[in-house]
Amino acid sequence: MAKKHKKRSKEAAAIPTPAEFADASAAQEDGTMDSPQTQPSDSSGSLKRSIAHEADGEDDGWQTIENGRATKKLKKTPGPDSSRYPTIVFSDKARLQSKVNLSQIRDLILYIFADGPGPQWVSITHRPEFRKIVAIMVPGLEEAMFKPDVDFSKYNSTPIDQAMDRLITSPDDYYPRPLSKEKLPAVLHPFADMFPHLWPVRAPGDDKLGKLHSPMQTMLTAPATKSEKKNNSKSTTDAHGGQDKRTRITEFLATADELIEHDFPIHPAMLPEGEQREKFTDPEGWVHTRVEKLEDGEVPEADIPQGSITAGRVVLALDCEMCVTGGEEYSLTRISLVSWDGDVVLDELVKPDKPITNYVTQYSGITKEMLDPVTTTLSDIQNRLLDILHPKTILVGHSLDSDLKAMRLAHPFIVDTSIIFPHPRGPPLKSSLKFLAQKHLNREVQKGHGTAAGHDSIEDARTCLDLVKKKCEKGKAWASNATGENLFKRLARAGVAYSATSGQAFKGGVQTGKSSAAVDWGDATRSACNAATVTISCNSDAEVEDGVIRAVKGDPDGKEIPGGGVDFVWARMRQLEALQGWWNRNKLDPESAGGPPPIDQEAALYDDIPPLEQCLREVTERLKRIHDALPPCTAFIVLSGTGDPREMSRLQAMHTQFRKEYSTPGSQWDKLSVQWTDVEIQALRKAVLAARSGIGFIGVK
Repeated sequence: MAKKHKKRSKEAAAIPTPAEFADASAAQEDGTMDSPQTQPSDSSGSLKRSIAHEADGEDDGWQTIENGRATKKLKKTPGPDSSRYPTIVFSDKARLQSKVNLSQIRDLILYIFADGPGPQWVSITHRPEFRKIVAIMVPGLEEAMFKPDVDFSKYNSTPIDQAMDRLITSPDDYYPRPLSKEKLPAVLHPFADMFPHLWPVRAPGDDKLGKLHSPMQTMLTAPATKSEKKNNSKSTTDAHGGQDKRTRITEFLATADELIEHDFPIHPAMLPEGEQREKFTDPEGWVHTRVEKLEDGEVPEADIPQGSITAGRVVLALDCEMCVTGGEEYSLTRISLVSWDGDVVLDELVKPDKPITNYVTQYSGITKEMLDPVTTTLSDIQNRLLDILHPKTILVGHSLDSDLKAMRLAHPFIVDTSIIFPHPRGPPLKSSLKFLAQKHLNREVQKGHGTAAGHDSIEDARTCLDLVKKKCEKGKAWASNATGENLFKRLARAGVAYSATSGQAFKGGVQTGKSSAAVDWGDATRSACNAATVTISCNSDAEVEDGVIRAVKGDPDGKEIPGGGVDFVWARMRQLEALQGWWNRNKLDPESAGGPPPIDQEAALYDDIPPLEQCLREVTERLKRIHDALPPCTAFIVLSGTGDPREMSRLQAMHTQFRKEYSTPGSQWDKLSVQWTDVEIQALRKAVLAARSGIGFIGVK
């Protein structure tokens, strides 16, 4: 049975104050009740959408859904002149108190499609009429590029620390800037056709600590609901409370992206299959475990004992001690491996190849007398480890990146307690092992810290094991300091549909899953994008453009992407980021699929057009083609993510070097290779301010 439904709509009034935004938005929602014949009959009230009749232009905007008993024909997609066309409107009467941040833009997506709070900085009208949302991150975009007198041939010619001045706007400059072609460079004119304003957007970070947090992580992490925060609080404070869920250790394995983000040594199995992996060679003196591909670590379900939290894997806890050698580097002096049962598998002292300049006994517990008779070398340890560690071995430890670097060894299967027990204030901060043991195990460890006794690597390894065991017993939510969940998962779990988009016609809609797609450089399945309904991996912005349009329209056969496309698309273009020099080229080989493209400034010249202007033209044209391909009633969002992070990164590296040298016993202030004074502190604060000064564009197609 098919039935057309009518729906009342209201015109949005002017919004005099931010406090009225949410009420104005809610007033646009549907207020007509479904008839008894069209109410869902199943107890859950769920409705299954048919993907065969999504509005794609061929059906004149009509959609059909099925609920198992009856077929409901939806309202025609409103035209641009319709009184019920959805809008995202900024009122010049609003009183903004600060710059819009990425969390607020993410919450805007959640408000339109799921359970997010109503925004206070824009007014949303006719929310039920939104059909899709497309959000694209374009790192490298800056507000200074949109000035009418910008000279792209000289844009990046000044030193980085001086160029920062062009990026920093007034601290109280919160309001969006109206876009008009007359005031934009010619290559950016299409932005005025797609968006009404340029928004200054504040990237996530910590000004006090001089840190910039991941904009991608912020965008793709939905905040926890009140009930989730309550449950997490209970399970953290009460060892017997909360909702414990026994979880396999494999659920806590760090992804390839997490390993790269935390600066772990690169294992070839982490690289995309193909020529790049085959050509991989270890740096001199380094080795990697005998793992050909990540799939080699998987254990068939039939071979896993029932209820096993090790999932058929061999789990070894690792901890190392280091000392300072020539060249002011840290070298391995002791390695300890402990099995899942707590037995010591390996405990060896190691003689560094270079002369020891500082035994750091107060931290390592290693003395000259202990190492003098030792003949075991790093190479000997590497050979032993290559025999011990196999594809089904999981290494457990705390900040294992440091231990693996000391051993000059790479392994792809890691469970790191500094990652699975995140710092309450978020990355890049990390909790110490001593703190985690006190809080979650009620245990005092590292009592010799700062004394002649130093650390005990076996004790530290067993402590890591106990933390992981307890985490496996109680589940991911326990002691996670979780502030949210993956955005794609939230949309799939808590998405809302209305009568216009297959939901019931009562105010507030009905809960239904929202499909999603993630389009990104490299292997999109090895990041937070993996939770999307569809992931599309790319090696260029051209592929990103094609992927977004494909995700919006769907595949003709509907095998991978359903006909009519997905509801929400997130994507990232990165060629401008690479040209600007913002992409960190030290993480992966530049030739790898996940790394930045090589940039030849001279070769980029085309008809005497500066490389930056040429790249901006290509980015703008890609965004315009995507915009043209969007169906009506689609929210379109473009974000830079951050401002220029280069000077901030340089100063952070300088500070790290200073702390390393300054904390070394016997060091002399006037002989440090770098100095860290109030001048550098103020420079870092200014650089962080620049790095957090992003921009964004929000419109409705």
